[in-house]
Amino acid sequence: MGFLAIKIDPRADRIWFNEVSLHVALVDGREISVPLEWFPTLRDATKEQREKWHLIGQGIGIHWDDLDEDLSVVGLLSA
Repeated sequence: MGFLAIKIDPRADRIWFNEVSLHVALVDGREISVPLEWFPTLRDATKEQREKWHLIGQGIGIHWDDLDEDLSVVGLLSA
């Protein structure tokens, strides 16, 4: 008897911040939290700059135009 492998492409649904972390809710129900210290551009940004994000590639990544910053969901899961 074998196992059925299902590939799931992780995709972001929404993001939010607190004072020390970036939080990402995935469409499959998982949530990722990573320290802002890992991303100096986001850490040093103002709250207003952090809030100006949009999803790219149907949720495979997050982009901040004002900061010229991109993060991939796969990269966040690998960290």
